[in-house]
Formats: sequence, structure tokens, C-alpha cells
Amino acid sequence: QVQLVESGGGLVQAGGSLRLSCAASGRTFSSRAMGWFRQAPGKEREFVGGISRSGLATDYAEFVKGRFTISRDNAKNTLYLQMNSLKPEDTAVYHCAAAMTGAWTRNLYEYDYWGQGTQVTVSS
Repeated sequence: QVQLVESGGGLVQAGGSLRLSCAASGRTFSSRAMGWFRQAPGKEREFVGGISRSGLATDYAEFVKGRFTISRDNAKNTLYLQMNSLKPEDTAVYHCAAAMTGAWTRNLYEYDYWGQGTQVTVSS
């Protein structure tokens, strides 16, 4: 059993920054790849970034590459998403998720635990 709780969302102006955190409980955090996904109103949940269990390999959706950075601290059982140069189109509920594997993946069906999400709103 893995429980995930996101925090750090809020309201920012375009061009601003936010750092999201995902606190995980459970004994298997360090063995799982982790991912960030987002869901905007009226849209499907989409992949934002992924990170391997060791933190050495990362992957990003093209629309956030160069702006967002995913990282993890296995000693603290915490996943992070640093978001810079935010745009209004980044507005969404951001979810962290734990994968069934140790390698990063963009496939939603390879994640078996999900947080409730944190709202990110970027104003023009």
C-alpha cells in the first residue's frame, strides 16, 4: 500500500514558478518509478514527467521540457516538480503517481497509486 499526498499548488502569474511536492507513505517508494500528471478542465489526464526509482533517469512531455524539473528524495519518500516559466495553459490539477515498475513510463495504466492532486492556476 502506497499513499500519496501532493502540496505546493497555488495561484501564480504567467512567468512565475511553483514547486510541487508529493509525500509518500509506505515501504516501497524507493523501488518505484514516479510520475507527475495533470488534468485541465474538459481535458484528459496527461503525462508531465517521470523519474526512475533511482532518480538517475527522467522523462518529460515536450510541452514542459526546459521549464519543469522532476526530482525525488528517496530518504524523505518525497517526489518534487519544480515548475518555472509557467504559462496559463499549465493551469490544471497536478497529480503524482507511483508506477508498478522501476523505470519511468508515460503509460497511465502502469501506475497503480495516485494522489488526490493539487491545483495550479496561472493567470495572464
